[in-house]
Amino acid sequence: MESRMQTRSDDLEILLTVVDSGGFSAAAEALDIQVARVSRAVSKVEKQLGVSILNRTTRRVELTDEGRQFVEAIRVGLLHIQQAEEELISRGELPKGRLRVDAASPFVFHQLVPLIKPFHEVYPDIKLELTSNEGFVDLLEKKTDVAIRIGKLTDSTLHARPLGKSLLFIVASPEYLSRRGFPQYSSDLSSHDIIGFAGAKVLNSWPLKGFKALEPTFTSSNGETVRELALAGNGIACLSGFMVKKDIEEGRLVPLLEPEKLSNTDREQINAVFYKSSSVAKRISAFIDFIQPKLSL
Repeated sequence: MESRMQTRSDDLEILLTVVDSGGFSAAAEALDIQVARVSRAVSKVEKQLGVSILNRTTRRVELTDEGRQFVEAIRVGLLHIQQAEEELISRGELPKGRLRVDAASPFVFHQLVPLIKPFHEVYPDIKLELTSNEGFVDLLEKKTDVAIRIGKLTDSTLHARPLGKSLLFIVASPEYLSRRGFPQYSSDLSSHDIIGFAGAKVLNSWPLKGFKALEPTFTSSNGETVRELALAGNGIACLSGFMVKKDIEEGRLVPLLEPEKLSNTDREQINAVFYKSSSVAKRISAFIDFIQPKLSL
């Protein structure tokens, strides 16, 4: 037996229109749908309830005693649903307005950009403004609502939502490795070209057993530039999985020294940080709740 809870609200609204307009044809005209659709909706409701709601006559339809009680109840119920929706919207409970999000450019390119269109479809009234800064930004100074930060957090004045961990990979292109060979141990890296980061020296400390920091052959302050240099065969780089996992899967980059690699380093942590503010809290929560399960870290 079918559950009564399966009755859909649109079928109930069609039933109400039949009652209020006095017939199937009049209801179909009022709703701009086919008469057959109206008939199916009413029959479906009656079948699921196991009672006759309408008495059909040649001139008009009339409610049965059971139908009259049911119709009055659903009229009240559907009105409550409509009022709840209107109240929610009028009180501004649905998130809307500008949301300024900052993240390092590789995170924006590889993780956020693919999610912008589906996010906009779910939250069309949130106006996203994306900025890219390679270092930690002052949220107040840069007028940023939420920032995606990679690495250990040090600012205790900010609220943080963990987004997950992204493993680090030591990588080089097949073309580079065919020319220069595969390093077997971390000590072998001293005879290779190294692509590193300018400015943030901590990013040049690779997660390898016994690794001693090397002077990079090439440097950039931008992680996406480091990735492109590696793809172009300029040397070996250490980059987060969220930006190179697809390159590895498709053979553009080769992971190296996996047996020597350390895990659970500070650089693996990824957090969304923000100040608690009632004016943007709903937008921030909507954004983080949406992207977190969809990230490919």
